[in-house]
Amino acid sequence: MVSELRHKIMSRIRSNGTSIEVLLCKALWREGIRYRKNLRTLPGKPDIVITKHKIAVFCDGEFWHGKNWESNKNKIKENRDYWVPKIERNIARDNANEKKLINMGWVVLRFWGKDIKKDLNGCVNEIKEAIYEKANGVDNMDYNSMVDLYAAESEPVYHTED
Repeated sequence: MVSELRHKIMSRIRSNGTSIEVLLCKALWREGIRYRKNLRTLPGKPDIVITKHKIAVFCDGEFWHGKNWESNKNKIKENRDYWVPKIERNIARDNANEKKLINMGWVVLRFWGKDIKKDLNGCVNEIKEAIYEKANGVDNMDYNSMVDLYAAESEPVYHTED
């Protein structure tokens, strides 16, 4: 791709308010889960922050945050000298910010963009599980074993537009 065209495309990529972030935010709001977006006072500026329960949620794009990096980095053909170190710095920064948040007592959840689009209900349920665990002081409890606790409430099905 011509570098000028690539520059134009890349300059329009957003860091917040992305489609995956909006999709997850709307689903959480419909569930009655209130949150703050892109809280600058926390390391990494999480996409969604549930302050009441100290839960930080990141909605990560596969390319920018290096999903399956060891196998995918070989697929980068153009400007490798820039992109490989850039994405490796992103991965290192994500790991450092996650450690800082955990040390501050936060639960950190990360979702890949395609996972949000493919299984929005699963992502929402994982967040609900984290809220339940924080609210009740439960650690490492299998969410599937808590089915009876959630049986009284029906879970809506969210449809994504593909």
